[in-house]
Amino acid sequence: MLTFRNSKTIKQTLPFYELVIDGEEAMSFVEEKTVYFAKAGEQNTESLLEVVKKYVEKEDIKDIVVASTTGQTGAKAAEMFKGRNVVIVTHHFGSKEPGKSELQDEYETRISANGAAIFAGTHALSSAERAVRKHFGTIQPLELMANVLRRMGEGTKVCVEISLMAADAGLIPVDKDVIAIGGTGRGADTALRIHPANAARFFDLKIRQIIAKPHDF
Repeated sequence: MLTFRNSKTIKQTLPFYELVIDGEEAMSFVEEKTVYFAKAGEQNTESLLEVVKKYVEKEDIKDIVVASTTGQTGAKAAEMFKGRNVVIVTHHFGSKEPGKSELQDEYETRISANGAAIFAGTHALSSAERAVRKHFGTIQPLELMANVLRRMGEGTKVCVEISLMAADAGLIPVDKDVIAIGGTGRGADTALRIHPANAARFFDLKIRQIIAKPHDF
């Protein structure tokens, strides 16, 4: 006979259930909703932020990391999640042009006005290895790792990367779950619940849950 019973809350607030077969516990599980967008891209940004807003309110998650190149998505997120620890991770200086930032002043002002932090630093999953690839035409371990993560979409790779970067900067905790928001090129189309880690402890990082991602990418 199959029966179900409530189990203890595991890893913060997710309520797990125990599947019991003939009086013996067989497994614990939880059912959660994942949103799949038809295609990747910035057209999903508004919907993605609304999905995340509902999720963080339900799960009471305080820390949110958002990838934003120009700051446009970052400004929207800073406004929507005002009152939480919002970290906007943007491209490092020189990513596009030597010595220059792609973050636009207008959006930087809006982000700061809503109490969010801005971090610009070396990409955790490319670093100087990108220069090696461009100069010598060979790929190194960090970019291999990045390309593996891209099998679930560019946004998944971005979410993992910005979580590492924010953790290394001391802007998010590494002892509780956070929400990471990333996208494909521009905007946002992916949100993951992540237990973060510092880059030096990469294999301690855990992708706990896929909140939303593109189906086709």
